[in-house]
Amino acid sequence: MGVVIIDGSTIREFVENDEQFKKAVDESFSDLDINNDGVLSRSELRTAFESLRLVESHFGIDVAATPEALTKLYDSIFDKFDGDSNGTVDKEEFGNEMKKIMLAIADGLGSSPIQMALEDGDRNLLKQAADFETSKLSS
Repeated sequence: MGVVIIDGSTIREFVENDEQFKKAVDESFSDLDINNDGVLSRSELRTAFESLRLVESHFGIDVAATPEALTKLYDSIFDKFDGDSNGTVDKEEFGNEMKKIMLAIADGLGSSPIQMALEDGDRNLLKQAADFETSKLSS
């Protein structure tokens, strides 16, 4: 397990580096595309968000939500990612939404640093932003 410290500028610089961000998004997309068909289905994207447990806890405390409420929430997230409303999320749609999410996180953090504990081998985009920052410092 490792600890990283990031702020909004760390995330913004990572997202604005087209090569690094595209590589990270492509890796994330491939990890989520369980059946390797080149698109994310509703269930593949839901599985990814469920694993993050972002909507089922509040400051680390489990929050009770009905299955119907969770389905409605996950469906609305999927619809946001599915820009052309064709029932799947392609790599470009995924990248566009992840960029918006990352920039929103950067805006929310501003210059206030946060500390994150991450599992070894974790390839989430925030960790990759921290790794990108570290690689710039060691160059």
